Amino acid sequence: MEYPEILLIDKPSGMTSFDVIRALRKQYTAANNGEKAPKIGHAGTLDPLATGLMVLGTGKGTKKLTELVKLDKEYIAEIRVGEKRSTGDLEGEVLEQVEVAELDESQVRDELRGMVGVLTLPVSAYSAIKKDGVPMYKRARKAEEKGEVVTDVPIRDMEVLQAEFLALACLDTYCVVTVRFYVRSGVYIRSLAEEFGKRMGYPATLQHLRRTKVGEFVVEDARALE
Repeated sequence: MEYPEILLIDKPSGMTSFDVIRALRKQYTAANNGEKAPKIGHAGTLDPLATGLMVLGTGKGTKKLTELVKLDKEYIAEIRVGEKRSTGDLEGEVLEQVEVAELDESQVRDELRGMVGVLTLPVSAYSAIKKDGVPMYKRARKAEEKGEVVTDVPIRDMEVLQAEFLALACLDTYCVVTVRFYVRSGVYIRSLAEEFGKRMGYPATLQHLRRTKVGEFVVEDARALE
């Protein structure tokens, strides 16, 4: 078994980005009579619940990751409107619920158009971004154990290039808006989901996320991890 210098993987839900790398290392070692796997790195993490395209560098390809991580990215996001969670996605505890019987599609489209451009938004307390050298999610989980909530989170400029409305479905107590976001590197989709909710006048959280494109790399060309 040999890996190309740039490897595209379609990450399944329920795994961290490092879980993917760990699994690839095990596959390589098993297929090569116990030989140690080459160095493997990635050009941008995906949250455990998210699926889709991961761009990895193997061996000499890891030297290319510094440039690849800067590439624009495309996501398909399902935003649950009417619910706020501690992590900004369905992994977290419900902090607020507001019954949403229906949403006006024209307003949804208008608010999404208004999100195109540079937005100054807080980063999720459960993100991998580091503060004083410590990942935010580690701070948040430590605070959680003490019954506390991290409120001192970094604020970042995030540039949205496109925000395309795809679908709207309203259930008994909440609505789900599906959006295609095309963004610059450094954008946190959980932050966009919460911002969209605020613009609609409701709490919101990310229900599902799939990364479909990184630069010119597309998920259709990616391999299943198996």
